Amino acid sequence: MIYIIRHGKTEMNQANVLQGRSDHPLNDDGIRQAQEAAGKLDGIVFDHVFSSPLIRAVQTAKIISPDSLMKIDERLIEMDYGPYEGLDLAHMPPEILTFFSDFINNPAPDGMEQLSSVVERAGSFLEEIKQLSGNILIATHAIAMKGLLEYLTPGSNGSYWSKYIKNCAIYVAENENGHIGIPEEI
Repeated sequence: MIYIIRHGKTEMNQANVLQGRSDHPLNDDGIRQAQEAAGKLDGIVFDHVFSSPLIRAVQTAKIISPDSLMKIDERLIEMDYGPYEGLDLAHMPPEILTFFSDFINNPAPDGMEQLSSVVERAGSFLEEIKQLSGNILIATHAIAMKGLLEYLTPGSNGSYWSKYIKNCAIYVAENENGHIGIPEEI
């Protein structure tokens, strides 16, 4: 089985700021969320643990599977928001409002990573790990997670882009004989 989790809450999440690739640790709420996620996954032994290089994802993975050897993979990092990194989401400029209003039909503004790039790197990662056996934990970020889910759900037609994925949301998919099934939230 493959378990994909979004990291726990950070101070930037709490402040409603576009966090992106800035490297902020979990706050107390985020630690509690990761501990609750660990409780949901209690009894599952993870044979492989992968994380984004950002500390909030690494911390989340360590709380869930503290004794596992973790591999950091750059392809699991959050979307590059470029000049919009740190943006107060309560005061978004028009180009971001347009992008966020319809991710499927509006390209990311100049300087931001395109969603197609997020799906491409997510797919590259998944193709590389699908031959692994046992339970796999993947700790990542909201948009990177949506890229993984989009890749695994060919008929989604972009539906994950506008779906809210809360901190420490967990999706699980079967992984047998090099085929990864459709993920479901648990």
